[in-house]
Amino acid sequence: MELVEETFPKEGIKMGEKRIVVDKAYLYEEDKPLTVCKTSLFYTGDGFAAYDCNGDIIFRVDSYGPDTRDNDEFVLMNATGKCLLTVKRKRPTLHQRWEGFLGERSEGQKPIFSVRRSSIIGRCTMEVDVYDGTGEEYTIDGDFSQRSCLIYDTEKRTVAEIKRKVDASTNVMLGRDVFTLEVKPGFDGAFAMGLVLVLDQINGDDPVEIGDEQVHPFVED
Repeated sequence: MELVEETFPKEGIKMGEKRIVVDKAYLYEEDKPLTVCKTSLFYTGDGFAAYDCNGDIIFRVDSYGPDTRDNDEFVLMNATGKCLLTVKRKRPTLHQRWEGFLGERSEGQKPIFSVRRSSIIGRCTMEVDVYDGTGEEYTIDGDFSQRSCLIYDTEKRTVAEIKRKVDASTNVMLGRDVFTLEVKPGFDGAFAMGLVLVLDQINGDDPVEIGDEQVHPFVED
């Protein structure tokens, strides 16, 4: 799916606005492109790793794959292994609802946000509700299996974007196992990465492409 300007808004959050959902440490003053690598094809128990433009790891998800205790629950960690966020599928549900919990989830803990499909038929938008008393809502539009999504707020301002990654030195588009998550200024990057985990589960994936070209995935676009 190609994202077109007329369909998807490009305006970011206004200067000075901050949207903290998970951790204020992941608010950025400028656009923050992260290279996200889906690693479950290569290392049992791994899932995702997200790096900045210097190749430094920002987020990782190890609780992923056939050997995990619960394949409907995933924990987002920082580079040192601190648990930032747990996302868990809520059952039963027709709309594949997922919930996010601050840190490592415990029994009886209340979620801080939820994500659900807007329809039970076909590919559709995702609706995100944040439970912080503000009534904040977000919409995810696009096709995650093609790594082409926009996340925007109720005022139709883009807060994050998922897109295919192109190697700047060779102009080669990398396989879908490596893609870009661009976080807009003032938006919570840990929250955005949590939404990536949910999208990966709700939308499912076509078989992941492994590119023929051997290129370094952390080169800036």
